[in-house]
Amino acid sequence: MVKRHVRKWSAKVTRQSDALDLQEDVFKSGDPAAIARSLKHSAEIGHRRKASPYRSAMSMLTFYMNRAGKNLSDRRRRTLERAKISLRKVFHRKEASS
Repeated sequence: MVKRHVRKWSAKVTRQSDALDLQEDVFKSGDPAAIARSLKHSAEIGHRRKASPYRSAMSMLTFYMNRAGKNLSDRRRRTLERAKISLRKVFHRKEASS
């Protein structure tokens, strides 16, 4: 039996987004503020994005979290949730309502 190479479209999006040129391993950082700063920088210099820089950055972060799903440890999920808060701060946005 021939083994077929499985291609994950979500991995390609994370690596080669049409909207953002992400810093390598940006989501592996343990510092939520560093993740937010990197996403902000990528979104602001990106010329191919269709939405505002804030929306593009937040969408990429949410996309990453959703695609990781159950494979994301509680610790990583907390770090990325804090990155969302930091992203709102670096873009001078209000906190999300609960």
